[in-house]
Amino acid sequence: MVAVTAVERVLDIFEAFEKARKPLSLTDLAELTDTPKSSCHAIVGTLTARGYLYSLTRPRALYPTRRFFDLARSIHEKDPFVERLMPMLERLCDASRETVILGKRQGNAVIYLQVVESAHPIRYSARPGEFKPLHSSAIGKALIGSLKEAELRALVAGQSLTVVTGATLTDKEVLIADILESRRRGYFLTRGENVPDVWAVSAFLSVHSETLAVAIAGPRHRLEANVMEHAQLLLATCSFIARQWSKG
Repeated sequence: MVAVTAVERVLDIFEAFEKARKPLSLTDLAELTDTPKSSCHAIVGTLTARGYLYSLTRPRALYPTRRFFDLARSIHEKDPFVERLMPMLERLCDASRETVILGKRQGNAVIYLQVVESAHPIRYSARPGEFKPLHSSAIGKALIGSLKEAELRALVAGQSLTVVTGATLTDKEVLIADILESRRRGYFLTRGENVPDVWAVSAFLSVHSETLAVAIAGPRHRLEANVMEHAQLLLATCSFIARQWSKG
């Protein structure tokens, strides 16, 4: 995919504010986003004129208005999946007491669509919009496992199975065998393959011709002894979602 530099720079500016969490000068923004000052000035000028940034006099700096937030919230409220599934994801989080993730395949990666984090102080943390490898994430394994066997094998054969942790499955035949066995038992599992000491159990479901996957993730010391319990909760939730969606 070819990146559009101007779009990347606009997103970099908003991400710089998110990281800094304070007003930033034009010089700050140019340095933090590695953007030529003249280009940064033009982008900031446009964002200010459109009402997405406002300027401060003392110190001379800029900060985002609520406009971007309100726009994003309005768009998010019309998401075809997330808002409708959110109550069920929250119930699954409450029942499992672990982090629950909704994701789908985007190209050769997984994109997280929603994350409901556990209330435990020690928990798996992630954010919507993050990308994860197909081969090392529980959601990725479930999405690969949703394919017909010939498609599954062809997809894995074309992947570069990079090492993410010491537990990542990088042998293609071993990964295929793991996914096929997982599909037979009805759920998929990662054991520290994407994040050290984090285990996750996942399952896929089809909603209006879109294949999604849901995972429960948490530290090994809690997940390892409760895999079957979490798998049962997960499969019941996915079945409920599929039934509810079929009713329209």
